[in-house]
Amino acid sequence: MFDQEKLQKIKKSQESWDENHVQKNLSKFPERKEAFLTGSSEEVERLYTPVNVEDFDYEEDLGYPGEYPYTRGVQPTMYRGRLWTMRQYAGFATAEESNKRYKYLLEQGQTGLSVAFDLPTQIGYDSNHTLAEGEVGKVGVAIDSLKDMEILFDGIPLDKVSTSMTINAPASVLLAMYIAVGEKQGVSSEKLRGTIQNDILKEYMARGTYIFPPQPSMRLITDIFAYCSDHVPQWNTISISGYHIREAGCTAIQEVAFTLADGIAYVEAAIEAGLDVDKFAPRLSFFFNAHNDLLEEVAKYRAARRVWAKIMKERFGAKNPKSMQLKFHTQTGGSTLTAQQADNNIVRVAIQTLAAVLGGTQSLHTNSKDEAMALPTEDSVRIALRTQQIVAHESGVVETVDPLAGSYYIESLTNDIEKEALNYIKKIDDLGGAPKAIEKGYMQQEIMDSAYEYQKQIESGKRIVVGMNKFQVKEAPPTGLLRVNPAVEQLQKDKINSLKAERDQQVVEEKLSALKEAAKGQDNLMPYIVEAVKAYATLGEICDELRGIFGEYQQTVIL
Repeated sequence: MFDQEKLQKIKKSQESWDENHVQKNLSKFPERKEAFLTGSSEEVERLYTPVNVEDFDYEEDLGYPGEYPYTRGVQPTMYRGRLWTMRQYAGFATAEESNKRYKYLLEQGQTGLSVAFDLPTQIGYDSNHTLAEGEVGKVGVAIDSLKDMEILFDGIPLDKVSTSMTINAPASVLLAMYIAVGEKQGVSSEKLRGTIQNDILKEYMARGTYIFPPQPSMRLITDIFAYCSDHVPQWNTISISGYHIREAGCTAIQEVAFTLADGIAYVEAAIEAGLDVDKFAPRLSFFFNAHNDLLEEVAKYRAARRVWAKIMKERFGAKNPKSMQLKFHTQTGGSTLTAQQADNNIVRVAIQTLAAVLGGTQSLHTNSKDEAMALPTEDSVRIALRTQQIVAHESGVVETVDPLAGSYYIESLTNDIEKEALNYIKKIDDLGGAPKAIEKGYMQQEIMDSAYEYQKQIESGKRIVVGMNKFQVKEAPPTGLLRVNPAVEQLQKDKINSLKAERDQQVVEEKLSALKEAAKGQDNLMPYIVEAVKAYATLGEICDELRGIFGEYQQTVIL
């Protein structure tokens, strides 16, 4: 960017500025803190100049939007051509109630669906299982069979919307249900658009909704890659998630590093399964968090794009430009929300929305102000959606591509995150890759250490959370929170009983038996799962057949 003679001149002038102005000012007005830190506890310098990016090469490090290394975005014109997909994450109680919420959100201007499933669904249990007691419909919608999925999307044409499903261990089953619903609507699988999360490694690392051990889990994932490549070509077959890792307490740098390390593992598994990298890689997608440190978050997204482009090109020999593009969904930070003075969460979410948009996200969910206490009400979810719409149509930040590019601080921070993330990825490689590192508890320990340090900063007052550890007020208990009716559990049980009385049990048993035999061998399991779903085998029945062959994962204990 600057030649050495110019840089030396800037260094001297900066030293003069510091001596003649800063030091004199500090004697009168000391700075507020001993150290200024990013959200990742990295030190922030007082001033950033060309000296901080002296090795910066515009074409190699930045380039142009839509061109390698994609630092400035994956599309040449970004939001000037099309806004990000406004995809509000929603789901609770029954399929009927969630269907109403989806229609309400679409009426309010949401442009894509995002399905939240309850915990029993996420770990492959039907609502009538003993381990499902007390959890049915609580943190998402209960889906026990294709019948529920038909209700969930009743009146919503699947050829007109893009649907994201946050589902991991039983992702193959829920995708099969979605394909079957499309077929019943007369929509071929080739026309279906959307994403399944399907990221099991971060479940072992940070979230916990796993079923099977790593090896069969990776088989299911690569089976989905292969099946969708042939039958559901517009579907994003995985959303490699840093969001939940960040929610568990990692830093922004660790979020990039651990997410991309998981991505490397999935690419390696697919190649080992015989898939061509340029055939499946264009359908990989990512999922990141948006926290309150606006500029660090913007730099995080830019660094992640650049690192992934280099990994795909240099490590895996990808030739298709789309294989090198890191496309991602963002969700604002749930762990940043406070129960105290909940209206403040609207401001936090607005800052996080700006971070995601300035960082070039492809789709976005904005949390509602009451989500620190309960599932969101219609009023609060509307405000969350309006936050995206105001940023899109009133803020002006979408009028040009990557508007913060060239900022000495942003470029320096992007470089630093890239460097530190690559250091982490090397450590993970040295441990044998992400699955081995998870087995050894490496990432889990790093996340716990970061979470502990962050919490210490809050409790000591070094990190201020407005309304929680400073600027408190006395508040009345919250009112009007959404509560899931406990009767939902019995209703779901009754639905399962009715389904089993109506379906052809012999056909169900035949399809489940075929799936079981296929699981013992090497066949792609997706066609067998699709057939079982169409016969109205339940989620729990399908997962139980696979449990019988694959076993269940036991978590590594970290001492």
